[in-house]
Amino acid sequence: SRKMTVGARVVVSARTYADFTPQASFDIKKCDVHKLEEGPPLQAVLTREEGLQYYRTMQTIRRMELKADQLYKQKIIRGFCHLYDGQEACAVGIEAGINLSDHLITAYRAHGYTLTRGGTVREIMAELTGRRGGIAKGKGGSMHMYTKHFYGGNGIVGAQVPLGAGVALACKYLGKNELCVCLYGDGAANQGQIFETYNMASLWKLPCIFICENNKYGMGTSVERAAASTDYYKRGDFIPGLRVDGMDVLCVREATKLAAEHCRSGKGPILMELQTYRYHGHSMSDPGISYRTRDEIQEVRSKSDPISMLKDRMLSNNMASVEELKEIDVEVRKEIEDAAQFATTDPEPPLDDLCNHIFYNDPPMEVRGTNPWTKLKSIS
Repeated sequence: SRKMTVGARVVVSARTYADFTPQASFDIKKCDVHKLEEGPPLQAVLTREEGLQYYRTMQTIRRMELKADQLYKQKIIRGFCHLYDGQEACAVGIEAGINLSDHLITAYRAHGYTLTRGGTVREIMAELTGRRGGIAKGKGGSMHMYTKHFYGGNGIVGAQVPLGAGVALACKYLGKNELCVCLYGDGAANQGQIFETYNMASLWKLPCIFICENNKYGMGTSVERAAASTDYYKRGDFIPGLRVDGMDVLCVREATKLAAEHCRSGKGPILMELQTYRYHGHSMSDPGISYRTRDEIQEVRSKSDPISMLKDRMLSNNMASVEELKEIDVEVRKEIEDAAQFATTDPEPPLDDLCNHIFYNDPPMEVRGTNPWTKLKSIS
């Protein structure tokens, strides 16, 4: 009889999979536009496969960041650490609207993008703990992770934006129909170098999507107290802009598709403001509740959490079962636990590796240490 029940179970699961809705259309919030004829469509089609993939990626980022929080509090991760939980729909939505062969550069809240650009949880966690198996060999830490076509987290406020325009210039120069996504926060949006970059990008018609991830606070300062105009999507002046619901992965995806199409058709740069929210403080040294209330954070969590929103859409349209999503959660938790285990046991890089990779392709060279007598070696 044991054989019989196993057989029956297989039949049941096969039947329920066949009963799922393969795709559905969802209403998305209208984007505010600046100097554009029209915004993205008001409906987005989501396939079951896409939904499951977005859910898994967002859940992975969320769990990874919560694990980083835990390891930080145990003093296993030290130094700068800016967490991305709450903003998952931005990274996942943007990636869904461009190709992996396109380019992306962001500020220091970079763990989510390192994952969506092809890094593994294991490499990211080991980088956070400064170990040899980290994505930058343990020498970059939280703010300096890179993958192919991902030019990293950058620690200087706003400095990644002109660098991204340089990448966009390379895209145009090489004529490969690729584009560069330059991300910055509402805090960096008042930097002069951003306006200088808008000007050059516009003059040279660079295939550049400028994206302001507006999470309402630059460190501990609310946008109202920091910016004379909080319409960040209009601040490119002569550059067309969109203001997007950054908590809805489908809204972000559709807006990014429109922006990418704009760039690829040779119309030059475009600006997007994603209205989002971070659940943690600015960094791990900020408890995040002196300048905003716990109730405010709780309200965002309960009303517009990007993961819950996607989950509800899928469940209410019979695109997935509660059990199936639970199973994904279990797999994600296990992946995070394994990565954390690796990140806490992998050895730190030896001192001999300290000066390696200063140059990309040079013969080994000597590097002066902290005084003229200590000599270190650099190997490319």
